[in-house]
Amino acid sequence: MSDDTGFSAQKPIRVFLVDDHEVVRRGVQDLLDAEPDIEVVGDAGTADHALARGPALRPDVAILDVRLPDGDGITVCRELRSRMPELACLMLTSFDDDEALLDAIMAGASGYVLKEIKGSDLVTAVRTLASGRSTLDPSTTARLMNSLREEESGTGSEEDDDALAGLSPREKDVLALIGEGLTNSQIGKRLYLSEKTVKNHISRLLAKLGVERRIQAAVIAAHATDTSAPGAGRHRI
Repeated sequence: MSDDTGFSAQKPIRVFLVDDHEVVRRGVQDLLDAEPDIEVVGDAGTADHALARGPALRPDVAILDVRLPDGDGITVCRELRSRMPELACLMLTSFDDDEALLDAIMAGASGYVLKEIKGSDLVTAVRTLASGRSTLDPSTTARLMNSLREEESGTGSEEDDDALAGLSPREKDVLALIGEGLTNSQIGKRLYLSEKTVKNHISRLLAKLGVERRIQAAVIAAHATDTSAPGAGRHRI
């Protein structure tokens, strides 16, 4: 481990594990705790438990399973980072899913690895994230984003325009902020709305846009911003 990370046996990297399989949690914990500069400070098996317990543990890195019994690690990443902006999230998944990777990027994750990863590579990834760097390949991220943009544009910009026209002014505001990568909590603070109200707006606007995933709405928002008239405000759709 390089000396410029600021972590050592006296000040180890604090790691929080979130996975619904106890065997996986124990295996990862044993692997990481064997390293002198890494300490697993807690774990959780559900999204609710992770959100309730995570902030109090003050982790430097959270390792999050993408699929959880009561939600998903991507939402947990988004919400934990809204409370702890300095937290680095490493998504752990059994599936090589391009859309899930993009969702993770939108949620602010710094890394995304398959569960088949070698133990030594996982340790390296934790140290990389703790030092403030990302394990995400910029070229891969750009390729996936361009691919999704092309996929969305293939549905027809006129259809997108019609769907956008059907949104209420408040739903357009929420959509613009989704496009900026804000969490539900952050959107609520920006628009002076409760988090529950934001969730309701998002559910309705996703239905109106004919999409199921937050990332798809974000791409539509970005496309609308790109094609808006010069001089339009940052949050105009």
